[in-house]
Amino acid sequence: MNPARNLILVGPMGAGKSCIGRRLAERFGLRFVDADRELEARTGVGIPTIFEVEGEAGFRARERAVLADLVRDEGIVLATGGGAVLDAGTRALLRARGFVVHLHVEVEQQLARLARDRSRPLLARGDREQVLRELAAARAPLYAEVADLRFDTGRMNAADAAARLTDALLRSWQRGEVTA
Repeated sequence: MNPARNLILVGPMGAGKSCIGRRLAERFGLRFVDADRELEARTGVGIPTIFEVEGEAGFRARERAVLADLVRDEGIVLATGGGAVLDAGTRALLRARGFVVHLHVEVEQQLARLARDRSRPLLARGDREQVLRELAAARAPLYAEVADLRFDTGRMNAADAAARLTDALLRSWQRGEVTA
């Protein structure tokens, strides 16, 4: 049903990329791939370890390589990491290889969704709310640049968001808004 090569989800941590992505993949009969889990599988270590050993720059280089490899496939729903859009080359690659959906969520909802999550390196460095606000300010224009469609996941559970996003995608594709 997806007229694009791939359906690619971008957005901040806690927006629902993985949860919603799995449901979309099932709905459209596509394979689901979580870029962060794939990176961990390929390196044999968790993302916090990569950050600790190589820093954010090292992690982003690995992320870029994994994403470039993943989008060579067709027929996937790809959940990217929240910072995947930081690299201009990656943004161009994502747009060229799929229909990109920006899953948006407000900082307040992120805080609630991530309250017990201690696995995210960027949230381990101080005031979580301040970190999320800074990330949102820096990344929002990049999500907008790469996205074919913006969808707000706030105040919805994953099942409801996936159902509503499915409807929005079908409407968008029926209007011929496909870039890949």
